[in-house]
Order: sequence, then structure tokens, then C-alpha cells
Amino acid sequence: MGEALDLLLDRLALERIDDDIYRGQNEPTRWGRLFGGQVAAQALAAAQRTVEDRVVHSLHGYFLRGGDPHVPIVFTVDRIRDGRSFTTRRVVALQKGRAIFNTSVSFHTDEDGYEHQDEMPEVAAPEDMLSWADRAREAGDRMHPEMKRWMQAERPIELRSSEPHSWIDAEPRRGPHPVWVRATGELPDDPALHACLLTYASDMGFVDNMYRPHRTPGRRPVMLASLDHAVWFHRAFRMDDWLLYEQESPTAGGARGFARGTFFDRSGRLICSVAQEGLMRRVDPEKSDKQIEVEPQR
Repeated sequence: MGEALDLLLDRLALERIDDDIYRGQNEPTRWGRLFGGQVAAQALAAAQRTVEDRVVHSLHGYFLRGGDPHVPIVFTVDRIRDGRSFTTRRVVALQKGRAIFNTSVSFHTDEDGYEHQDEMPEVAAPEDMLSWADRAREAGDRMHPEMKRWMQAERPIELRSSEPHSWIDAEPRRGPHPVWVRATGELPDDPALHACLLTYASDMGFVDNMYRPHRTPGRRPVMLASLDHAVWFHRAFRMDDWLLYEQESPTAGGARGFARGTFFDRSGRLICSVAQEGLMRRVDPEKSDKQIEVEPQR
């Protein structure tokens, strides 16, 4: 198991500071703001600490403020409902007394029922796709050295994409965007932990799909920021096996973009669905460099 994955697992092991109140530390970041996937995964971990014998089936969260990576996060859990089949929790993530993320998490008992699913798309195997680090090396001098170092840094989740990230590629693209993902080490048999790691991975680069049809050469004339994030867990899975994350953005308008994604395991089982809306403001690169760059999703 790599150092980056060890660090993430440590960050998901929240400190209990009172009844239904937990504290989480942050991953190091050079972008000056927290990665939303980390906060959502920790919020799910906090909710799971208050539930027994039921597994998460959905998470619906809103990003309220940009978090400070240098300040620990306090997670408060409200036990909304404990029903016969479903359990609901509300989690608020706070820094300096102000909410930065709010989510509702629902848990369900294991039940039998009807089943159907969409077929897994036919795409190249992960062994035949390039990682972010490979893409950065391939880009050579076309990438800013600092961005290149970021793309080549060790991560807890490996991504292998069918196309270059928009930090490299200026060609507008539409349609599905397949990405293979997996944890960079073997994990314990803990479904709750695998759910947290998938929540983390589901936000990696996801907002970039909204800008993908509008790419332009040079610096990106856009301000991107995640507004909300929803995850539905359909079937059991493992994050230390390859999962196909098919992503797309069907629409954008009103300075907002929308993205959706579907996870399949290698056997073709549809295991998870994701949706996100993001702020996507057009900006004038001549007015201010500070408008243009929002931290890329890790």
C-alpha cells in the first residue's frame, strides 16, 4: 500500500470528540482549498459511525464554502430517523464555526427484490489506457512544470483515462468519457471503507466534464467549482479492483454545468451512480488571472 493511500485511510479514521461529533484532518494540498471528495468521504465516515448493521445506499451533499486545508474539520451528525428498513443521518462539516458542507446519508437493510441494469459499455481495458502521470509525461513541455508535478504526484486512487485531461488537451469533446479507477493498494474487507473511498474517487476530475465540450487553447477561460454531489450505491464492490467510471455532461447553462457518471466493476455489474452540478462561469482572461484558475479536482 502506498503512502498516499495510507494517509487517506488515516484521514478517514475520524477522531470522536463527543456524542455524534467527530474531527477529521486534511490531506496536504497545494491549491489552497480542500478537495470536495475528501470532505464528502469523511462526512460519510462520520455518518457510518452512528449506524449498525445497515449499508449506505445514497448520499446527497452540498458544498457551501471552500474549505481551508490547514484547519481540521468538525463533523456533527444528526440522527434524523431510525426506521425498520432505512436509517437517515444529516451531517454538517464545519470549520471555524461555519458550515462548509452539508449532506444527508441514507442506509438500508439488505433485501431481495427485482433487478435490472444497463449494460457496461465496451471500452479499452485499464491496462491499455494511460494514467494521469503517463499523460503528463506524454505532454512534455506543453504543460506548466508545476502542473506537471501535480499530475505526476502519488495518489491514493489511480485513474486511467481514455483521453487527456483538459489541463493538457484543448480539443472540445462530447459524449461518454470512460475512466478506470482503483485504490493503489490492497484494502481490508470493510464495505463501509470501500464506500468512503468510492465517494472520494467519484469527485476526482468529475467537474471537468462540464467544461470538456468548451475547451480552448491556452489557459482555461472558466471558473469551475462543485456545487453539490450525489452518490447512489447499488451493489457491493471493492475499491482495490478496477472499476470503470463512465462520465458525461449532458447539459450546461445559466453559469452551471451538470455531470453524471456510472461505475461498473470488471465483470459488468453496475455498482454505483453519481451526479453533480457545478458552477461554470465564463471569465475574461485579460481582466484577472485570479479569475481563471480554480483548483483541479484531485
